[in-house]
Amino acid sequence: MLKRLLPLLLACAIPAQAQVVNDYPTDARAEYVFACMAVNGQTQDAMRRCSCSIDTIASILPYDDYVAAETVMRMRIGAGERSAMFRGAPTTQAVLANLRRAQAEAEIVCF
Repeated sequence: MLKRLLPLLLACAIPAQAQVVNDYPTDARAEYVFACMAVNGQTQDAMRRCSCSIDTIASILPYDDYVAAETVMRMRIGAGERSAMFRGAPTTQAVLANLRRAQAEAEIVCF
């Protein structure tokens, strides 16, 4: 009985895992790849490495955490009191630290 159920269980587990890894929308992945290529060159090799990078980040960091970190980074750019709130708060630093760890892993794997 277990022999017959094992392939079925494995078949069910693979799509669930793929959904978890692929929870980033296509436009978010494309935006990351375009920005990465702007920094690393507009070559086929850069596109491959940048695509690998966002895939690696997506495998480590849930999309909601990625969005939170991107928001913090964008809010830190401006001047004034509102931007200052995003620069020194321990919560925002922790959010960015998670993204930076994922980016460092992607750097090792892809570049």
